[in-house]
Amino acid sequence: MSEQTKVPKRIARTVLNSLKGGVVPRIGLPYVTVGRKSEIEALLHDVDIISEGGASFRFIVGRYGSGKSFLIQTIRNYVMDKGFIVADADLSPERRLQGTRGQGLATYRELIGNLATKTRPEGGALTLILDRWISSVQAQAAQETGLQPGDPALSAAVDRKIVAVTSQISELVHGFEFATLLSKYYHAYIEQDDETRMKVIRWFRGEYALKREAKEALGVNIIITDDDWYDYLKLFAVFFRLAGYAGMMIMIDELVNIYKIPNSITRQYNYEKNADDVQ
Repeated sequence: MSEQTKVPKRIARTVLNSLKGGVVPRIGLPYVTVGRKSEIEALLHDVDIISEGGASFRFIVGRYGSGKSFLIQTIRNYVMDKGFIVADADLSPERRLQGTRGQGLATYRELIGNLATKTRPEGGALTLILDRWISSVQAQAAQETGLQPGDPALSAAVDRKIVAVTSQISELVHGFEFATLLSKYYHAYIEQDDETRMKVIRWFRGEYALKREAKEALGVNIIITDDDWYDYLKLFAVFFRLAGYAGMMIMIDELVNIYKIPNSITRQYNYEKNADDVQ
């Protein structure tokens, strides 16, 4: 093996340990991916559509052990290298597309908890994304105005840029509250108020169970629930584009768990939720 193709020891160790454990590694997949040219080309076509501001949806179908999860992780790594944010989750009896006892919300929480970027491929990137967005806006404002940090005029310029982003989001379904919390996070970041920042992160993660708790903590009388969690994924997708990322890709594995739902009505609701989400 040449120096150009030598696998870094850290990545090689991670890949081997994952394969030994029977799971798909989250990094290093290009070194072991073979025989998937046509599937990868089709999915990369979707990536191009998304990067141009469109949307796409696909099912990956195959027998057990045919490499569905492996293919998902391969594309996941590729799109992160291209500046996308990726959210992935496995469905289970506790995580569904639709539920009345927190199963839909549990899927949302898993997706948001697994938000990943090129610099945070293992997930848990929400705080990093928000902080980098604010830093990027500050840098852009400084470059455009020529002002120095600490200048009140620069702070006003940054405020205007933040408002421009939040205003676009506030026009969407549930966008007003989402934009309000983005603004709260920004001001907490500027004021080094870590407590408020973490409260906003908790809200974005869907961790408030009662509206009263959210009202007391953040002044918003709404929480993310089983009924509207998908709307918030769409808001995140819009925000990530406005924050400078190429797009957002959501990958949901183990859809067989929908088929396994014993109650026929609940199973049908999940099928219909899937159909609604594609539209």
